[in-house]
Amino acid sequence: MSATPDTHSKVIGYLLWLFGFTGSHRFYYGRPITGTIWFFTFGLFFIGWIIDLFLIPSMDDAADQRYRSGGIDYNVAWILLTFLGVFGVHRMYMGKWITGLLYLLTGGLFLIGVLYDFWTLNSQISERNGPQRI
Repeated sequence: MSATPDTHSKVIGYLLWLFGFTGSHRFYYGRPITGTIWFFTFGLFFIGWIIDLFLIPSMDDAADQRYRSGGIDYNVAWILLTFLGVFGVHRMYMGKWITGLLYLLTGGLFLIGVLYDFWTLNSQISERNGPQRI
């Protein structure tokens, strides 16, 4: 048993991997640059996507070590962002009511805010949960 808290779920990672050619599982595990590359290249022309099937356990372990656990659950926030991001529900869940309402009224700040949150959600949650681990 690991002393590191389980901040990210392998189950959620594999579910997002099903859409992995869009980079969703890479964003979830805190890899926004490769997530963006996967998005624009369909998972490196599906080759990287298939390789990621075997890399998810190590990406999960790295995310568990990198991000701080606490009152805000990464899995809930990522599900809310993925399915309700334009409505700002994930921001309201994190206690960011003003920007959550702003997203609600502007379609996630015209989708630019949703893209920003795909890049930064893990660090936003980690910051809300306490000091970042090194």
